[in-house]
Amino acid sequence: MDTKDLKPITVQTTIQSNIDKVWNHWTKSEHITNWNFATDEWCCPKAENDLKPKGTFSWRMEAKDGSMGFDFNGNYEKVIERELITYKMEDGRWVKIEFSVKGNEVTIRETFDAEGTNSDEQQRAGWQAILENFKKYVESNPA
Repeated sequence: MDTKDLKPITVQTTIQSNIDKVWNHWTKSEHITNWNFATDEWCCPKAENDLKPKGTFSWRMEAKDGSMGFDFNGNYEKVIERELITYKMEDGRWVKIEFSVKGNEVTIRETFDAEGTNSDEQQRAGWQAILENFKKYVESNPA
């Protein structure tokens, strides 16, 4: 698939927390495994994250019943701590994640290239669900 034909989709959420905690929970493998899935029927049993330009990531997402799963891999392009992450997925699509702070709230805005197989609405719903799972994890985790 030619990535220049894909249109971007944006999702966002606002988290009641400070940027240090949000950044830490977003970028550390031990936290990624606790939120990086869209529903309670799924999990993220493994996450490797080398957060730096040209660094790689690999996150395993799978159904808890073992019926299906996939690896989500890519390479980081730009990392501005507590502000911006951009990466290119293994299939060539781009993702941009922006972190903006207002008081004790952090808004995360993710823009990603649609994948062309599932509907835009399905993709938006899935990525939004993961983002909301992240919000729930951060706001309920005292560490």
